[in-house]
Amino acid sequence: MSDEEETDKDSELEEGLEKKKFSGKKMIMIIVPVLLLLVGGGAAFMFMGGDEEVHEVELDEHGNPIVALDEEEEGAEVLELLFYDIEPMLVNLTSTSGKSAYLKLSVTLEVDKQSAIEELDINLPRIVDNFQVYLRELRLEDINGSAGMFRLKEELLIRVNETIYPTRVNDVLFKEMLING
Repeated sequence: MSDEEETDKDSELEEGLEKKKFSGKKMIMIIVPVLLLLVGGGAAFMFMGGDEEVHEVELDEHGNPIVALDEEEEGAEVLELLFYDIEPMLVNLTSTSGKSAYLKLSVTLEVDKQSAIEELDINLPRIVDNFQVYLRELRLEDINGSAGMFRLKEELLIRVNETIYPTRVNDVLFKEMLING
């Protein structure tokens, strides 16, 4: 073989290798993810974008927002932010030592309908009873720290919502919490 033939074969091999660099598999591995990103981005844009409606918020005499249900529903009840105060409760906490510990607790219940206030008025004795029974079983360690207060808040919310079901209380707010122990 002559040097020219070897040079021709080498140049053919180099051209073949250069062509091999962008084979069909590599092109597919590049194009498919790019297409998927474009299609996914377009779908996300369609679902998340679109016609945005601007709603005006009405305020009541206290400056609280009033939110109405869909106007298409007949007899839609107006939603607003309302608070219902429960009288302060004083309970003796469970104690493992001989020392007595007391908890004085004042809470406010947050609701969003006037009918919920009426339901709370009707069921107030049951609500206070459920609260007293639960609070009486607490230990001082149960309500220590922010985690203890959060658990207490959640438990009271669960109990009040069970009592007045299907009406719903949105939140239990602590007005006063004193622990003597």
